[in-house]
This record gives sequence, structure tokens and C-alpha cells, in this order.
Amino acid sequence: MYTGDERIRDQERDEAKFWRKCNVRISLLGFENQSASDPDMPIRVIGYDGAAYRDQLYYEKGENGKQRRNTEQRYPVVTLVLYFGDKPWTGAKTLYENLTDIPNELRPFVSDYRINQFEIAFLSDETVKKFKSDFRIIADYFVQIRKNKEYVASADEISHVYETLKIMSYLTKDQRFEQAYYQSEKGDEPKNMCEALDIIENRGIAKGLAVGFEKANLEAIKNVKAALNVSDEQAMDILKIPKEEQKIISTNSDNARHYSLTNT
Repeated sequence: MYTGDERIRDQERDEAKFWRKCNVRISLLGFENQSASDPDMPIRVIGYDGAAYRDQLYYEKGENGKQRRNTEQRYPVVTLVLYFGDKPWTGAKTLYENLTDIPNELRPFVSDYRINQFEIAFLSDETVKKFKSDFRIIADYFVQIRKNKEYVASADEISHVYETLKIMSYLTKDQRFEQAYYQSEKGDEPKNMCEALDIIENRGIAKGLAVGFEKANLEAIKNVKAALNVSDEQAMDILKIPKEEQKIISTNSDNARHYSLTNT
């Protein structure tokens, strides 16, 4: 949180983790997930890193009740920018690239700042295979989509199913990945991307069949009404459509008519 333009603003990382060794905090690792190039990424990263360094200067109450400066060992802050786009990154990678008109006399006094940026969809297959965590499955998806425009699911077991499918939904803007987790029976969640895609595909087929069946009913109702000059309800009774289905069809038909009237 910081003050700018006389207003209080929030600034939050996508994710941050502490790297510890022998119970000693060695570093803070920050992760920024990007689906599109950001021309101001170096300035954003400076803000994140500066706030993390500032946090190391907090004050605490001493034994005498007075405020005293934190005396713990200072640690470095590292931010990794993970870019998942299928086109090469076009944004700035250094502060100098953001500040295009630095006067020559000022340049020696302006510190540059380079971001640690990785283009995930452009990783080699050999590099992807080196990942030991579920990130290998995520990286493999984006590499395949960039190279082949389609995805052949892996049968590799996912260690953290919910978290992996949730971040896939976030990065692809496709909520079906996360929904695949919730729509499975408890204890029978997908174990790999093959099973997750099976759930997604089966749901799509079921939805398509339902839509097709409803369209067929609507067409039949329309034909009976025209031939016998009867109401919607009478036509559905003649076609022996169950009352519960009649309510659904009537509601959907009303919504469709309302949409067509208000959007012409």
C-alpha cells in the first residue's frame, strides 16, 4: 500500500515465497504471471521489490517498551516475471527502456533496473522436462498451444490438482479447467490433464445434446402451433412433453423473445 496523487493505492504481488535454509531466511522470491506484454513492467517490479526491502526495516518494541529497528539479517529480493503469451514479449525489460529520454548529463546518476523475465511458451521441450513440480504440466500446455495450436494432454500425475487447474483457468481465461475439479465426485477428482479434459469434453457433449434436444422441441412446438392454431402449452401437451420440461422450455423461450426484442 502506498500514497500517490493524494490517494492510497494497493500494490500486490501475484505470489511470493521465502527461501529458507537451516531456518534462516535467505531470500524472498516474488512471481508475476503475465498473459500479455506490459510496457511498464520494470517500474512495477521496482515497486514490488522496493516494498519488500522496506518491510525489512520495520520497527518493533524492545524490552523497555521503546521502538527499535529490526536487527535481523537483511536478505535479497528476487522477482521472476513469467510470461505465458504465444507472441514474443514486446514490453520493456529494463528501466532505461521505460525512460527513453534520459538527458546524457543525468544518465550516470540514474540506476538501471533489469527484470528477470521468462517466456514460458517459448521454452524448449528439453527445458520443460527439467521441471520437477506441476509447473511442468502448465508449461507444456503453453508450449504445445504456441507450436501446434492444439494440446495433447499428458498422463503425468498432478500433485496439486486444485491449484494446478485453478491457475490454468486464470492463465487461459477458461473456467472449464477449474470447473472440471468441482464437477467431479469427491474423491474422484481428475489425477492428470487427460482426466481433466475428459470431464470438460463430456460436459460439453452433454450440454450440446441438451441444447439440441431443446431446439428440436421448440421446432416441433412451432409446427404444431401453426398447423392446429393452438397455444404453446396446448402444443406441448399434444407432443406429450412433461410438465417440468414445459416450464424450462417456456422460461427459455420467454428469455429468448425478451432478448430479441431488446437487442434489435
